[in-house]
Amino acid sequence: MAKLYFNYSSMNAGKSTVLLQAAYNYQERGMTTLLLIAAFDDRAGTGRIASRIGLAADADVFSSDTDVLAHVTKAHRAEPVNAVLVDEAQFLTEAQVWQLARVADELRIPVMCFGLRTDFQGKLFPGSAALLAIADNLKEIKTVCWCGRKATMVARLDGEGKIVEEGNQVVIGGNETYVSLCRRHWSARQLSDGSQDG
Repeated sequence: MAKLYFNYSSMNAGKSTVLLQAAYNYQERGMTTLLLIAAFDDRAGTGRIASRIGLAADADVFSSDTDVLAHVTKAHRAEPVNAVLVDEAQFLTEAQVWQLARVADELRIPVMCFGLRTDFQGKLFPGSAALLAIADNLKEIKTVCWCGRKATMVARLDGEGKIVEEGNQVVIGGNETYVSLCRRHWSARQLSDGSQDG
């Protein structure tokens, strides 16, 4: 039975690396994968998934109005799809998460979603909330805070390296914009040993 998987973490835990490795494993066995990424995440180029360690692959893009069930169904009719892998899954809408559940349930294609659980304010993203609610399998991909504890939170930085506490939920960026922290140091707004913001 195909399942809907949600692999979540804070920033810089290697989610894209794990996704690309899974896609490679399928392809190495002669199977077809369909990769999806949010249209506005163009850090590696539009329609491109890239990891910090240099792995990359082309992907189809989704926006908030994309019918992902219809998209996968059309691709599956053209060439049988053995797995759907979604990067930046936190940007899915609730409706799209339910559509991906139908891909697993009705088309019997495994769907592996990779994304952040919470934003820089500690609030769930809509896509992540829906995945946490209905995914068949939840897996945390772990990374560490500067102190060595498990990082579960994400802090957003301004151009001067100071923590931002307000603003839009979505701002695309990498290491220059976000840092992963344990809950304790996220709450204390402490970016490193002996250096505290404001």
